[in-house]
Amino acid sequence: MEVIAWKKKTWIRWIIPASCLLLVFFLLGAHEKLQFEWIQRGNRAALPAAALSPDSPPPPRDELLGGLLSLNFDPTSCLSRFQSSSFRPPSPHLPSPYLLSRLRRYEALHKKCAPGTKLYQKSIRELKSDRLSTSNSSSPCNYIVWIPHYGLGNRVVSLVSSFFFALLNNRVLLIHETEEIKDLFCEPFPGTSWVLPSDFPIRNLESFDRDSKRSYGNLIRRNAVTSLPAYVYLHLPWYYDGFDRLFFCEEEQRNLRHVPWVLLKSDHYFVPALFLVQEYEEELRRLFPERTTVFHHLVRYLLHPSNNVWGHAMRYYHAYLTKADSRVGIQIRNLKNEPVTFDYLLDQIVGCSLKEGVLPAVVAGNGKKSLKSYSDEKVKAVFMTSLDVRYYERVRSMYYEKATTTGEVVAVYEPGHEVEQKTEDQGHNVRAMAEIVLLSFSDKLVTTACSTFGYVAQGLSGVVPLVMLKPWKSNGAACRWAASPEPCYLIPPTNVCNQRSGFNKKMAKNVRQCEDETGGVKLFD
Repeated sequence: MEVIAWKKKTWIRWIIPASCLLLVFFLLGAHEKLQFEWIQRGNRAALPAAALSPDSPPPPRDELLGGLLSLNFDPTSCLSRFQSSSFRPPSPHLPSPYLLSRLRRYEALHKKCAPGTKLYQKSIRELKSDRLSTSNSSSPCNYIVWIPHYGLGNRVVSLVSSFFFALLNNRVLLIHETEEIKDLFCEPFPGTSWVLPSDFPIRNLESFDRDSKRSYGNLIRRNAVTSLPAYVYLHLPWYYDGFDRLFFCEEEQRNLRHVPWVLLKSDHYFVPALFLVQEYEEELRRLFPERTTVFHHLVRYLLHPSNNVWGHAMRYYHAYLTKADSRVGIQIRNLKNEPVTFDYLLDQIVGCSLKEGVLPAVVAGNGKKSLKSYSDEKVKAVFMTSLDVRYYERVRSMYYEKATTTGEVVAVYEPGHEVEQKTEDQGHNVRAMAEIVLLSFSDKLVTTACSTFGYVAQGLSGVVPLVMLKPWKSNGAACRWAASPEPCYLIPPTNVCNQRSGFNKKMAKNVRQCEDETGGVKLFD
């Protein structure tokens, strides 16, 4: 009996600790699984009630955008950061794990080198001396300063491109925040700022242009790149010349890594050209296995509308769009340098939208619907943006005066009638950014060719747009569905690097002609 009792005590002595140990392992595994799902999907419960407007639509979606966004933010400081995903169609594209790790590394670098840090002050002292430090090669802090240029859409695509360049070259992105772009976007990096301080020693940044002595293109022209100064200016707007375009060649990319400060001005989405630099191939393959998601991921990571802009968008959305069963965004821009007649563009937009099933057709005559039968019909909200109010008036009249063949009720809205673009007006830019945000809430998008305004909306939403083509660039087609939400690089540096070493012919198959601009290129899978 004593032996049996001893064995029973021994068995109990072993089984209880083992059970506890198994329970600990189970709980740890469950915690890791929940933590992973929480990061991937976002955690609405983590957001304080004050961060969510009373009308925020359930159910919660992926607030962290598949892990793109960091948790290290106060949600109330930027409401759009964690709310925007609830208003947009779910993205079918997940960022790569490597992109997520690189973004976290970039955030750490930015915090280490940002304005106000000792390393930033050290870099400013060297910049004032206008000579390269002998220890510069070991410095962790090199910078790119983005200079705003041209319209709001141009500024957004060039800013995203500048961040893309910074990410590839371990540079810290700072923006020259002029008066007209203040209070448009939230700070994108946790615990720090991306705004260039007002006491930056290089003055009048807006005045830098292709004739500037520090233009990198001019330094190449003068054969002065063997001994580079502490800063150079990259001139990349649409009117850049052949020497400026050499920036996209591998040799010049390497030379620029020795320069601590790079000032950059552009009005284009120049990402596709950097895909043709051979030494970036492996890094880009790991960052973006899906080539056509570059802009979609980076614009959602980097640019979050300020609370002011978000307030404009939310008030309009809840007043007019929230109760619709589906939403269509129509972005219209008749470019001054390539105009078409009002009637041509109107017929093109309406005709293509009907043919492609974006908008429902209307019945002939007054239709046979009774007023009573409309109570149970679906409502389609059409949100339009244009500098010419006549497009809105004509489309609204079409659906006000006629019933639809599908039985849907179509409500047409346009928030503002600005008449002309006012890039230097901060209030105009706030309203314009709010319109881009509202367009990005659409289930289907119609855009006009070569418009960066439309590019930003499609990138934020991830929706592939129906593009209205220019008649002289369309081979007879009035419109075409884009292959992806990627923007077009409208005026690329054609053939400048083809004969040089470092031109990636293998990657060239991913950079092809755009749907909306025969001379432009964009990324394809």
